Parts: sequence; C-alpha cells; structure tokens
Amino acid sequence: MFPLTVENKHVAQLLLSTGTCPRCIFRFCGVDFHAPYKLPYKELLSELQKFLETAKDELISEVPNPPPKKIRLQELEDGIDGMDNLSQNGEGKISIIEDGSIASKNSNLNVCNVCLGILQDFCEKEFIKKVCQKVEASGFEFTNLVLSISFPPQLSVREHAAWLLVKQEMGKQSLSLERNDTVQLKEAYKWITHPLFSEELGVPIDGKSLFEVSVVFAHPETVEDCHFLRAICPDCFKPAKNKQSVFTRMAVMKALNKIKEEDFRKQFPCPPNSPKAVCSVVEIECAHGAVFVAGRYNKYSRNLPQTPWIIDGERKLDSSVEELISDHLLTVFKAESFNFSSSGREDVDVRTLGNGRPFAIELVNPHRVHFTSQEIKELQQKINNSSNKIQVRDLQLVTREAIGHMKEGEEEKTKTYSALIWTNKAIQRKDIEFLDDIKDLKIDQKTPLRVLHRRPLAVRTRIIHSMETHYVDEHHFRLYLKTQAGTYIKEFVHGDFGRTKPNICSLMDVTADILELDVESVDVDWPPALDD
Repeated sequence: MFPLTVENKHVAQLLLSTGTCPRCIFRFCGVDFHAPYKLPYKELLSELQKFLETAKDELISEVPNPPPKKIRLQELEDGIDGMDNLSQNGEGKISIIEDGSIASKNSNLNVCNVCLGILQDFCEKEFIKKVCQKVEASGFEFTNLVLSISFPPQLSVREHAAWLLVKQEMGKQSLSLERNDTVQLKEAYKWITHPLFSEELGVPIDGKSLFEVSVVFAHPETVEDCHFLRAICPDCFKPAKNKQSVFTRMAVMKALNKIKEEDFRKQFPCPPNSPKAVCSVVEIECAHGAVFVAGRYNKYSRNLPQTPWIIDGERKLDSSVEELISDHLLTVFKAESFNFSSSGREDVDVRTLGNGRPFAIELVNPHRVHFTSQEIKELQQKINNSSNKIQVRDLQLVTREAIGHMKEGEEEKTKTYSALIWTNKAIQRKDIEFLDDIKDLKIDQKTPLRVLHRRPLAVRTRIIHSMETHYVDEHHFRLYLKTQAGTYIKEFVHGDFGRTKPNICSLMDVTADILELDVESVDVDWPPALDD
C-alpha cells in the first residue's frame, strides 16, 4: 500500500516539482516505516506519479533540469571501473579518490536537490554488490560488521532548506512540522541498505561489531553550500589540527541550530537548487578493532632488553623481548602494528625466571581474528622454538577490559628476587644472618640516576617484606628478597650515592654492589593459567 495520504499530496507535489526524489519526499512526509523506502527507485517514482495523478487529476513529472553532467566512470550496471581499480593500502583502506565519482545507475533521472543522489543511486542492489566485493577482497575475517556512512556536510544545509520549505507550506494549512518529525537521511539509508549488505555478505549488521566498513561520500559541485554559515556563526567553525576542513557535519549542525530562519532564507534558497551530478564515493575503508593477546614470558638472557633499546636514534642491541614475541603475532594475525605492555619491566641484564612476567599485546587492525585454542597453543610453541632467550606460557586471547587486571593495584603486588652481591670487606656467615630477621622494612627511594632521564624526580616509599641470605664466600652472598612491586633492587643494594635509604651498604656498613639479579616471581594472578 502506498504510504502517502491525501493530506500529504500538497507537500509531495511541491517537493517533486522542485526536484526532490521520492524517498526524500517520504522522509519529509514523516513516513517512518521501512518497507516503502526499499522499493526500487523507478517503481517508487512511478507509484508517486500515479498517486499525485489520482489525487490531482494530472500527472506531476519532475521539473526540467539541465541534463546530468557526464560521469567519468562507466554506469554502475556495466561495472564500476573506479571501484574495480581500488587499491588497498596498509590501513585496510580502499580509495577511489583518483578516479572521481561513481556513475549514476539512474543517470537519466534528475539528481535529487536534497540527498544529492544518495537515495537514488547508492542504495540500489548493484551498488551494494560492488561495495561488498571490495569488502570481501580486503582480506579481513569477520562474522558481523558495523556500517559507517559519512555524508557531505552540505547535505545538512539542503535538508534544513527543504524542511523550512515544507514547514512554511504546512503552516499555511495551520499544521506544524518539527525537525524531528522528518526521517533523517542516515536512518532511511540504513533501513534500505542494511538488509542488502547483510544478505550479500551473509553476516548480520551489528552496532557492536569490531569490524567496520565505512563509506565516505562527497559532492564537489555543492561544497560551498555551507560557507555562508561561517560568516553568520563564526564560533561554530574553529580550525582543528586533525580536521582538513572547518566545515564538519557537527560544526554545520551546530550553526544550523543557532541561525535564525529568516537569516537562513536570505542566504540559501528554499527549496535548494537542483545539482547536475550525483555524489561520488571518495573512500571505502575496512578496519577491524584491535584484538588482545596475553601471556607470561620468561627471559633467560642477560643481554636482552624488554623493548627495543635505541639511544640517540642508534639501536644498541639486535632484538628485544617485545619483538621476539610480537613479530610472530603480527604475522599470524595479519595486523598492521602492535602495542606491548607488561606488569613492570626488568633491566637488560636481569633474567625473569619462575612463572614469568605477565604481558599483553594489542594487535592493531588485524585481518585474521578467529583462532582455536589449539592454534594459539601452536603459536606459543612457534615463539618458544624460535629463540632460546625467551619462553612464553599461558598465551591466550583476552578482552581490552581484562588487561586492566594486569595493572590493577600493581604497586600493592609483590615480587621476589634473587641477587648475587659483592662486598668490599671480607664477611662471615654471621655478618649477614641479621638480614633474615628484618621484616617489612620501609625504604625511601629517590628516582635512580640511571632512569632520571625518563622518570620524574620523586621520592617513593617502598617496602622490603622479607630477606633471606645464602653465604657464598667472604666477598659474596646471595640475597633473596620479597618486595613491594616498583622497588629498585640494584639501588637498594648499592645505595645509589645515598639516594636510597636505608640500603644494604648502610645496614651492613660495607660497600656492596650487585653482580647478578634475577626476577624469581611476579605475584600477579593474571592471565589465568592454562593447562599444558
């Protein structure tokens, strides 16, 4: 059943005669159910003309306009050459800026003066199919998707002009039309295209999906439609570093909400003029939200930093814990980049033993995201077989929220260390036994000199929960410490020129230094341990 009623005929007649397409006429007549919008465009136009002919005893046809500008690409039904030549860059982006606009399937029809062809050409099955072909060729793995559509900001100006026109005409009939009484263009577009995209790709459209397909439209012919707003509402159009133009959709909407109706009418035609060409698609981008992999690592080398060691632009060592793990993940997940984080860090010459140190890696824009537990186990084994400097355990996929558990209360957690200590004075077993009896020793640590270039100067209070000594010889002993996380162990031993108080030197009244240091355990119960 045709959705318009006799009450709508005057507005429908007016809009059609001024160059508005049937779907936009439905929007301004408040048709808020989906089915009518989904009918093929030519069928809609025919039905609308019949409705008006019946209501008015005359056929209303579209106002004569100059013929549409010749589109540079072949018509959509013959294949979209510009889209077929799209190239995908490292960001999963498909761009058709170079080839210009997409051809109009309905190029024999006048271009809508409100939606600029969006609801005429770009919600038909042929266009949807071409977009889906590019999505499938992008190489992303997905089971659902979110569709993001970006319209030119001048569409908001044209919609405002059309609304003012309809509002004025309805006012003559003592009827009112609020802005939210009309159906938004983006809503109508979603009603039509979501089922088509879902059917073509075989997956549901889900607003919470991590996989996003974004389509960006532009209309160079009418790009200056917004410019008058800047003179009237300059506060709405402030330059931003990350924006190419001040005329963003949000800025335009803000200005339209501020401008007086009479001022708008003086500056912009109501109804808006009919354009010669339809919109062009300037960008189709596929992107997947980050996925997160966590685990625990052991480090067995005393010549391996946790992250790449670069000083003054020069790399000091060939590899790092971060790279030995993430290089494999980047390859398997087909991700663009990564971010590495861990529960604390050890120095380049410190080993991490025991159950290892918890870590998490954010994989940015991964093309592959679905793995079985067996595949993850095989990936872990591949990492472990590739180097004798590190080993990984409990490798698993986690959520972004779960990573917070790794950092929660980090300074309240404890860590256990083993240190080989040298003293300048000869010592006997009895000289170190008293350290075993010290419990919960509070120390004040001024930021160590060796990290002052990357950490702010501060005094931090830390707790040495317990110590246990093993005598080696008259100049060496091994010290096992359980400490609050964040304690600088090396400085607790040698004192850092008095910047850590008290320290082993002051407690024993000797000069002492640390020869070897191992992290024996990091007492963070995350991620969950997995069965081997």
